[in-house]
Amino acid sequence: MLKGRSILLIIGGGIAAYKSAELIRLIKKSGGGVRVILTKAGSEFVTPLTLASLSGEKVYDHLFSLTDEIEMGHIELSRVADLVVVAPATADLMAKAANGLANDLASTTLLATDKPVLMAPAMNVRMWLHAATQRNLATLRADGVTFVGPNEGDMACGEYGPGRMAEPAEILAAIDEMFGSGAIPMPAPPPVKELAPPRGPLAGKHVLITAGPTHEPIDPVRYIANRSSGKQGYALAEAARDLGARVTLVSGPVSLPPPAGVMLVRVETAREMNEAVEAALPADIAIFAAAVADWRVKAEAGQKLKKDGKAIPPLELAENPDILARIARHPSKRPALVVGFAAETEKVVEHAQAKRARKGCDIIVANDVSPGSGVMGGDRNRVHILGDAGAETLPEMDKAAVARALIARFAVTLARKES
Repeated sequence: MLKGRSILLIIGGGIAAYKSAELIRLIKKSGGGVRVILTKAGSEFVTPLTLASLSGEKVYDHLFSLTDEIEMGHIELSRVADLVVVAPATADLMAKAANGLANDLASTTLLATDKPVLMAPAMNVRMWLHAATQRNLATLRADGVTFVGPNEGDMACGEYGPGRMAEPAEILAAIDEMFGSGAIPMPAPPPVKELAPPRGPLAGKHVLITAGPTHEPIDPVRYIANRSSGKQGYALAEAARDLGARVTLVSGPVSLPPPAGVMLVRVETAREMNEAVEAALPADIAIFAAAVADWRVKAEAGQKLKKDGKAIPPLELAENPDILARIARHPSKRPALVVGFAAETEKVVEHAQAKRARKGCDIIVANDVSPGSGVMGGDRNRVHILGDAGAETLPEMDKAAVARALIARFAVTLARKES
């Protein structure tokens, strides 16, 4: 599968570094060669001896080693590789690469390389969702870096969420896909071709989409939510991807699989979604399909509320951020096209028109979610598109077809705005 291919593996510091040993074994088993750069932090979790034994190559760990700079310096290390893989890609390594810093062998090699780079992020969920990390992620993606993961699950720190490094088998599959897709040419060792540019009317555009419900905690076991499944938002993300866009999907809690080729940011509450949306800017199109809870409990209980036969515990509510209105009126990063969704149970078009004026967005997509419509959680939808040109009603279709029709119209609208 990887016969004749040379991989330069950069191992960052984190508990996930132990998985790098298995990744080396899988690459070797697939016929590839591996050279390893081990960061100082990475050596706290896995030893150079282990990595050298598995790779059959010397492990490089110091920028200013005279012998290494003569025999195999940081420039040459990247030149002899077909692909640079960073696993685990820590928040620190991502920040250095995104900002062009070069103060150790790993970061210097990343700055010096002209080869494709694949990163497998691994960090605490709070670090992953932090605005700085998401900005660095967007910068690296714009620079052509490919990502695999992170996955969602239990953390070594005891938290749960996105941030777990992809499994070695997943990283191997991503490596194989990069070779097999033509991103890295066959046969070796000709110079690496540029990654094929995306094609379609949204090529080179960044589309930001929100999807799903938000969960607003009442106590550790209860929350305020709605019946949104996220299906329409996820279908929109896939449709935008298929038209060539770089897509960031900010999703509330849903049971849907991550769309391939889409940057997925998982959140739970409206406030987390608000922060994730801000971190994902700038964008050319922003589509707010999520059913964000309007209110949250002002003071979440630290322990489960008990029914003790006395008075019902009062729940004082506070208003959640109005994400759509805030982005539609953003002072510096307003997308060229801002699209809202209006889920209504009566006077659908009338209420949606009022919402469009109130929020300040360019387009509102309205649908009927009244009991019996089957839209919330269902597979079909019938929408009304309200904009400057008036109202257009699409026939009832499955949500994937609705998404394709909507994204095609949004692409045309964006092109008109830009021209």
